[in-house]
Amino acid sequence: MTTRSRKKPRPRDNAQTRFSTCSKPLVNEALQHAAHLDAGADTLHKLRVALRRLRTLLWAWRPLLDGEAVKIERAYLKRAGMAAGSARDWDIAMTLVHEYADDAAIVGERMQAARTEARERARATLAATGLKSALREMLHAMNRELNTAHRRVPVKRFARERLRAAQRALKKRERRAKRAKRSDYAAWHDVRKAAKKLRYVLEFFSADLPRREVKRLKPLKRLQNRFGALNDAVSVAQLFDAHREVFADAASADATLAALARTRKRRMRRAAKLIGA
Repeated sequence: MTTRSRKKPRPRDNAQTRFSTCSKPLVNEALQHAAHLDAGADTLHKLRVALRRLRTLLWAWRPLLDGEAVKIERAYLKRAGMAAGSARDWDIAMTLVHEYADDAAIVGERMQAARTEARERARATLAATGLKSALREMLHAMNRELNTAHRRVPVKRFARERLRAAQRALKKRERRAKRAKRSDYAAWHDVRKAAKKLRYVLEFFSADLPRREVKRLKPLKRLQNRFGALNDAVSVAQLFDAHREVFADAASADATLAALARTRKRRMRRAAKLIGA
């Protein structure tokens, strides 16, 4: 009786090689945006998204990497993303100001100055982080660790495992949001973050997962959009509350914040429908 030898996965079919395939374009994208921060407001946002995707990439491959190194790198990427995000909040606020502020002209002028200052601060912070060398060193170190591993992990099996982990994380946060009070926005924000993580994991492994799994991207994007709209209302309200000086007077600031509170309630109801809350 002959035994059939088990076929070894081809190099392109293992999880270690797939990391390089996914990470290199993301690092290049982040570096491209970081090199052109003066190109416009959208560049900071694109940089932030690229850094967020890199954080998820490290989370996805964490079982095959040094856990402490992944923790350090993800924290670094988060700090860099927050620097870009501080300016992005003002961009979102500018799109809403004419809808909510009675003294839109005054607010718009003062807000433009605040937004410009936030952008300059973000650029300075990102320049100080040494993003270019840090990302390249991170990519080199992670690829070296994966490529020198003795055991090759089949990418399809690995993709299913990480997908299930991301799905469990989203379900857990949805349950927590259902139990939370509507005033506990942190629980709702966690749903949005978990949805992004699951979406990125699906995109990373789209070629390795069954088609039925990839089809879940569409409803996932709808959930992300609704929770994103809720987050915009919350973020702008927090920004305005912290920078009341952009308004003509206290009454104008209070009226705008009250309007944003109503918007938050409407958007929270719409988001809640998607998770059965």
